[in-house]
Order: sequence, then C-alpha cells, then structure tokens
Amino acid sequence: MKIMIIEDDLAIARQMEIRFGQWSFQTVLPVSFHDVMATFLKEEPHLVIVDIQLPAFDGFHWCREIRAVSTVPVLFLSSRDHPMDMVMAMQMGADDYIQKPFHMDVLVAKVQALLRRVYAYGDEPADALQWNGAVIDLKKGMIRHDGEEVDLTKNELFILTVLLDSRDSIVSRETVIKKLWDDAQFVNDNTLTVNVTRLRQKLVGIGLEGSIVTKKGQGYMAVTLS
Repeated sequence: MKIMIIEDDLAIARQMEIRFGQWSFQTVLPVSFHDVMATFLKEEPHLVIVDIQLPAFDGFHWCREIRAVSTVPVLFLSSRDHPMDMVMAMQMGADDYIQKPFHMDVLVAKVQALLRRVYAYGDEPADALQWNGAVIDLKKGMIRHDGEEVDLTKNELFILTVLLDSRDSIVSRETVIKKLWDDAQFVNDNTLTVNVTRLRQKLVGIGLEGSIVTKKGQGYMAVTLS
C-alpha cells in the first residue's frame, strides 16, 4: 500500500520513509507544498500523513482539499499541544492525531490499524475508489473528475469496478460476462458491448478519454493515464 507523507521536516519525512519501507509500504512526498493535491491525485495513496504546520498552506487546508474528493484515511502530526488542534483535525475528517515528538513504532502501529480497518477487514467494501485523478463513489454510483460528475448505471459501475480490480491488465470479455452473471446481472455479448461503449462515452465526457481500451480478440483494460 502507498502512504503519502506531507511533512516539511525532511529529517522526519526521511525517517518515516525508511521505517515504512521496512514494512514494505510505498511512500510518496509532495512535489510542491504549494500544490499538494497534484501529487495526491497522481499517486492515489491509500493513506495520508500530514503535519499541521507547513509552508504555504497548513495541514487543515490540505485535509479539507483531500476530503472534498476522497475518503482516504488521514492521520495528523503536530508539535502543537493545544486541544483545539486535535478538535479541528477531527472535525475536518481526520482519522487519527499524533503529537510530536512521537515514537516511530507507535506511528507504524496506528497506520497499520487504520489500513486494516479501512481496507483489510472486508466486511464492508470501500465507499470510493480513486483512479486517474477521479473518485468513483460506489454508494452513489457516480464518478467525479476535474469538477465534473456523471452517474453510472448499475451495470456500468459493476463493469468499471471489475476492470479496476485488474487495472493495467487485460480482462477478457468472458470474465466480465461471468462476473455479471454471478452478480445476477444477466447480459450477453452484445449487451456487454453496449454497456462498455456507454461507459467509455461517459468517461470521455469528464476528461478521461482513453482510460478504457479494447484489446482486440482479448478483452478490455482500465489503464493508468500518464
């Protein structure tokens, strides 16, 4: 899983990179503290660690920006000890809060607990998926990208999630049809073609042209756009 670290103290950020790497996590830092969201949307992290005191905009600002497009877990770090900071962080949608200085093992344990709760338990599916800077709301059956939103039919949403389960890999038409049938959504080969065409048109309409490609004689692929 990928963790985004929004921390301007490079020594602390490096320590976190090393420790998370020892636990086989990927880590990514923002390219610019003036545009943290550019990195967030490109990298699509599974969890965000954010300091409150940052250059340009503070951590509260970036938490608001992230929450506007994603339900990804957010963990705050802060050297400030005022209770109101913790209150504000939680009100803005933070999932946890750690005060500096902290023990690295405690941070890792909290991150692991958050990731298990959100992704691993599996009793309830995630409410949203991120892909190519877009947010797919699974509960509402819609996809949001660059300020544009479009509703998906049940079949379109199901097909998209099937392709995203194997993103950047070919999924055969037979596999998609079988999964639709298993989910009691009865389709034939022609119906699948129609649904994929409509889904592709909707994606084009919100700036995601080329995000689903057809591999002739093989199937479909949801690709990561560069």
